[in-house]
Amino acid sequence: MEEGFVEVDMNAGDEPAAFPTVRATVVQASSVFFDTTATIEKAKNLIAEAAEQGAQLVVFPEVFVGGFPRGSDFGVTIGGPPQAKGRKGKDLFCKYYASAIDVPGPEANLLASFAAKYKVYLVMGAVERHGRTLYNTVLFFSPAGELLGKHRKLVPTALERVLWGCGDGSTLSVYDTPIGRVGALVCWESKMPLARAALYGKGLEIYCAPTADDSDLWQASARHVAHEGGCFLLSANQFCRRKDYPPPPEYAFTGFDEEPAPDDVLCRGGSVIVSPSGAVLAGPKYDGEGLLTADLDFSEIVRAKFDFDVVGHSSRPEVLTLVVKDQAQLPVIYNSASQN
Repeated sequence: MEEGFVEVDMNAGDEPAAFPTVRATVVQASSVFFDTTATIEKAKNLIAEAAEQGAQLVVFPEVFVGGFPRGSDFGVTIGGPPQAKGRKGKDLFCKYYASAIDVPGPEANLLASFAAKYKVYLVMGAVERHGRTLYNTVLFFSPAGELLGKHRKLVPTALERVLWGCGDGSTLSVYDTPIGRVGALVCWESKMPLARAALYGKGLEIYCAPTADDSDLWQASARHVAHEGGCFLLSANQFCRRKDYPPPPEYAFTGFDEEPAPDDVLCRGGSVIVSPSGAVLAGPKYDGEGLLTADLDFSEIVRAKFDFDVVGHSSRPEVLTLVVKDQAQLPVIYNSASQN
């Protein structure tokens, strides 16, 4: 054990130290597109590698399981003809749907077993299949092999709305664990001030921000959000090349001016770990796949909130108050079911 590093015993029943240090790892890697089995096996190897480095928390990118369909428009043209291109787009969506996972389900059970085997808290981005609708979802697993819960992206960004349904307030959750209070917002959800406030109000300490945004502006957002919330922010992104996707014509980058070459970088990553003061602890990483690890000193949360506590001494509830509708919003409610 390295000097100055205090390990949290996740099996202990006693109260943790006032200011523990938690070792956290973000994974920067590409999915194996259209191959969920291979993607999950890759995740297992990356979790094992992180655990060897002493990680207690491992965070994966947005929709790592299921894949981020970069460069595809799924044949969508507003007001366009439903033939030809639209048919190909729906065929592509059928393959994408088949790559998604049920929660709970066998793939989720495998991920839970990895968390148990390597004794880590696992935060995994996945395409969740529910009925015939897909969701951009984050799954939370404990070292006991339990699925703690999930978060569904509230509003998919731009054309993503063609693929993924909208989540609701019932999955705006923060999980109180021995390594801290952990929650997540996905990519540009972190630009939604009220969604952030909903998590801050639950005492969020470790803000997981899986993303597909490799821009410089995302780095500014990550530092701002960590400083605003007085929390650690862990942002995991994929690093992927054209060859990480199926070759044409099976998968075409219709949103690009021309088909990329196999070694062309499509997403350069930019995974990063930020402290509650807004200081960068690890990353951003732009040089390929790999792991970023940092020790999170929880005294930094107290130091940051001495200056600014967004839902504490810096709030003005008599002027501004947020109401969160955190019940599941169902499209159909059957009265007879409630009477039984």
